[in-house]
Amino acid sequence: MQNKPSTGGSKRAAIVMNLLEIAAIVFALDQLTKRLVIQYIPLYQSVAPIPGLGRLLLFSHTRNSGAAFGIFQNSGNVFLVIAVLVGLAIVYYVSQSPQMPWLLRISLGLQLGGAMGNMWDRVQHGAVTDFVDIGFWAIFNVADASIVIGVALLAYWLWQEDVKAQQQNSPQ
Repeated sequence: MQNKPSTGGSKRAAIVMNLLEIAAIVFALDQLTKRLVIQYIPLYQSVAPIPGLGRLLLFSHTRNSGAAFGIFQNSGNVFLVIAVLVGLAIVYYVSQSPQMPWLLRISLGLQLGGAMGNMWDRVQHGAVTDFVDIGFWAIFNVADASIVIGVALLAYWLWQEDVKAQQQNSPQ
């Protein structure tokens, strides 16, 4: 009798590839938008991408040497190390998971792509290029938005897992 080959390794590889594809899309979109901002909007200047909506949305070219939303300025090297560690932790976690729900893959892919996009800026420019200015919030970029959305999806997934666990453990 012949043993069937295990598909666990190929499933893991597919999950890792899926995560890396999502991260690569986020990274590419982040870097493209930042390159356009650097090329077409002078530093510390603003442009209204949709005339008439300038009070709601501006592209304001800024540099951020701190964390998200401009906190902890001039701490770029610390966040560079954190981005590398987070990226490695995500890839390791995913590579060890034989199965992973699509929502968790998307969440981690968004976080990885965003972290790598901002990390690349720190390496290339010494600071992160931010440009999305919605007036009442700190100026941010595609990488920041991806990280926030990824964390929100992760929180939602964890909440759903907790609800499932409580339902399974509750007396019928």
